[in-house]
Amino acid sequence: MIDKTAIVNKNAKVHSSVKIGPYTIIGPNVEIGENTEIQSHVNITGNIKIGKGNKIYPFVSINDPQDLKYNGEETTLVIGDNNKIREYVTINPGTIGGGGKTVIGNNCLFMISSHIAHDCQVGNNVIIANNVPLGGHAIIEDNVVIGGNSAVQQFTRIGKMAMIGGMTGVLHDVIPYGLSTGNRNSLQGLNLIGLRRAKFENKDILGLSEAYKEIFATKNINENISKLNGTFQENPLVKEVIEFITKDKKRSICTPFS
Repeated sequence: MIDKTAIVNKNAKVHSSVKIGPYTIIGPNVEIGENTEIQSHVNITGNIKIGKGNKIYPFVSINDPQDLKYNGEETTLVIGDNNKIREYVTINPGTIGGGGKTVIGNNCLFMISSHIAHDCQVGNNVIIANNVPLGGHAIIEDNVVIGGNSAVQQFTRIGKMAMIGGMTGVLHDVIPYGLSTGNRNSLQGLNLIGLRRAKFENKDILGLSEAYKEIFATKNINENISKLNGTFQENPLVKEVIEFITKDKKRSICTPFS
């Protein structure tokens, strides 16, 4: 059902089951999947693909990148399925300099006034609380939770199932399963409660806890990793943390010493 006051371009591909509320504007290159609901006063313009079962609340703006270098190039934004995008959220497509594509996965919650900048890569089951901006090119892996009024600097990575405390300035990459807080973020330990709720094996959780102590025993993290014994190396959780740390990156790794 499309409200009579909504403006939906004739070239937009909108599934017949989609609901579009009053005064919403849908541009010509937008594709919206079945059972998605778009409430009133929403603006969606650009090369945008939105999947199934999403719910987009009033005054959301999905529009051009906020990048002074952007000059109308053909770039894209892909949003997956079953996301909740609350009031005043802003989401931007990619830029040529960042690969041309912003991607959001499935089952995410973006709370009021959060912002997903150009070229971000957001995984599945991510929760971003009120007033949190993601700078351009940020990578947020699956099951991450970012507390309210935090800010994530451009090019920063946050590993899977990490938790960011409220009012945290995220300048350093946060390892998978990490807990990070602070005016300029430091590592406060591991998300042990999240690991247990996700039903990881106790031996793997204990192994990760021991490896964490070894990895961050001194400020020379790469040397500490090289000294880990084979038992740690076989732990799947430890493997993910090591791969994250040793991968090419733009930002430094968040540590207890940050």
